[in-house]
Amino acid sequence: MTNDTTYRQAIEELETILRALETDTVDVDDLTARVQRSAELIRLCRQKLRHAESTIDQVFERLEDEDEAEEFEDGEAH
Repeated sequence: MTNDTTYRQAIEELETILRALETDTVDVDDLTARVQRSAELIRLCRQKLRHAESTIDQVFERLEDEDEAEEFEDGEAH
């Protein structure tokens, strides 16, 4: 699995694997590989979600800092 895999691609692949498992189209020999691949994809999705959450938190923190700085500057101007 590469880091180039997008969240959407990972979810789509997980859905494909799940559909195959639900319809019993996966033979026993392939089952282990599919389950391992699913675990990799889930880890990737979790990592991407954590990264997105962290980035969003940073954006909001910067906005709050900018608001506080503007309020401070406005208070000094009076």
